[in-house]
Amino acid sequence: MGTYFKQMFRRTIAACLTGVIICTMAACGENGKKGKNLVSSDEKNEKIVNLFGPMEKSDPNAKNVARSAFDLTVIQAEEELGVSVEYRTYTAENYQEKTYDEVILNRARNNMDDLYLLNPDTIQVLGSEGKLLDLSELESAKNLRDVVKTANVVDGKLVAIPQEVVAHGLFINKDMFDKYKLELPETPEDFLECCKVFQENGIKTPVGANRWWLENFVFAQAYADLYNGGNTQAEIDALNKGESKYSDYMRAGFEFLQTLIDKGYIDAKKAYTYEAIDGEGGDFLAQKTPIVMAYWGAANTDTAYGNPEFELQVIGFPSSRGHMPVVSMTGYGIGVNAEHLEDAKAVLNSVLSDESLQLYSETNKVISPSKNVEVNCIPALKPLNDKIKENTYVLGSNAGMKLEQWGNTCLIVRELLNGASVEECLAKLDKLQEESLKK
Repeated sequence: MGTYFKQMFRRTIAACLTGVIICTMAACGENGKKGKNLVSSDEKNEKIVNLFGPMEKSDPNAKNVARSAFDLTVIQAEEELGVSVEYRTYTAENYQEKTYDEVILNRARNNMDDLYLLNPDTIQVLGSEGKLLDLSELESAKNLRDVVKTANVVDGKLVAIPQEVVAHGLFINKDMFDKYKLELPETPEDFLECCKVFQENGIKTPVGANRWWLENFVFAQAYADLYNGGNTQAEIDALNKGESKYSDYMRAGFEFLQTLIDKGYIDAKKAYTYEAIDGEGGDFLAQKTPIVMAYWGAANTDTAYGNPEFELQVIGFPSSRGHMPVVSMTGYGIGVNAEHLEDAKAVLNSVLSDESLQLYSETNKVISPSKNVEVNCIPALKPLNDKIKENTYVLGSNAGMKLEQWGNTCLIVRELLNGASVEECLAKLDKLQEESLKK
């Protein structure tokens, strides 16, 4: 990764993915307790497991404080195993000048903790460096969905497991589609036709976009066949060896985005500066624009899109194979030289058990990494959920690919929004792939 992209990527990936997890996992707390660990390392516990992550532990004695779903699963593990999980948090004062990823790489490389909540790029880096334990030996790993294994295997080892699968999709104002007698778009051609009809009927900008999630259009078109054509590993191996080019896979997606920009279906200048949901969300909820993109949890959250005054439908992104969810995920990993290795394995195995994942998924209303755990979703999410159940998806993050996907593609899409040509964007991909092959 080039120097510029390294600097920008560190900021991007932490905000893109860990931010989603923080929104769904972080418990409410008192402002004065920011950065404070509520389990002291001075306490004389026989068994302690150190966890480094972006969130603090909720105070169990505080009144009117909602316990996070993650906390609840940790409590179960503590009671079951007789251990104390000590939260070491990114919010501590001495980390203010560093990104989450910078801090966690340093801590994991120096064996400072036992358990870590990792973004896809750090899973890839630490996995390739041999710093993370192979978790396939855990009993709970036997129940994982294929998508989780695919995304978190590095050099043949399962080095991280999430508590939820984050699926991104298109959020559709079904009332507006019905008004103009439009079917929900399956293919890129369908999508462009819908945008054309909306624009012809006075909707100047049919797609509300932000600077984080437009890469999902690229992933859906680039990898629809790779992940659903029955030859996934062979194609990934070819990319990792340089026998195939990422730019060839992604060309159609970047050309599609350029078409959206050229026709005014998205406002590139606004998208370049808009934050996710905060930027385009107002127009979507006010029914001024019929299409936005977001992650699964946004449909369950009143502060996002969970309470619209219209019929909401969440579908996958257009691809040659129809609606295509784009899946990304963080994951929990264990340092291979963790001080409390066996206890850390026991805690993670408990937190990832079907019982704990059922509790977590029901609390947060999310997709579980376990194939045995299903949670009833709201009607708006059914189209996306049906695809996940069918194992129809593409990965926006895959630790098994030498070239990091989510952050790099996000940044190159921003270059497109800022006026770069498709060929210039693809050339950046080629350069990044060449650099990845040298490692």
